[in-house]
Amino acid sequence: MAVFQLMKDDNNQYICPKCKGKLRFVDGRAVQIVDGRADMSSILPKYECDHCGIYFQELLGSGFYNEYDLPQKKAAKKIVKTGDLQPMVLKRDQNNQCVCPRCGEMMDFVEGQAVRLVDGIPDMENVKDHFYCKRCNSTFRRLAMTNYFQWSEK
Repeated sequence: MAVFQLMKDDNNQYICPKCKGKLRFVDGRAVQIVDGRADMSSILPKYECDHCGIYFQELLGSGFYNEYDLPQKKAAKKIVKTGDLQPMVLKRDQNNQCVCPRCGEMMDFVEGQAVRLVDGIPDMENVKDHFYCKRCNSTFRRLAMTNYFQWSEK
């Protein structure tokens, strides 16, 4: 872990010791829980370099700064439009799950059940085998006694 004494430019702003670019000041935030533990470093102010992907935090008010890597932001997975989905073969694994064609998460296989009455009305929702994805709220129903499944509104 490297310790730096940050320098200032002509405009009295701190500059990155690696790329000589301007550092962006980020004020401290509330305590955050990371991996089940309180992260007290989040309450301290820091100087971030977006170009290098690092940030600097002062070491006990000494004027020297520790260097840390900026956390990588997870890219949001895109959900495929329902109109772009064609009928496809879906096979369940030993856990009765399959990869969802829309979002890429694991979806559950729901076996067909008897007709149930809900509020006095027959519920035909779970009569046939189908796959259901909790993340994107998608249902894939079997097409006419084949191994092909197609996205369904309900």
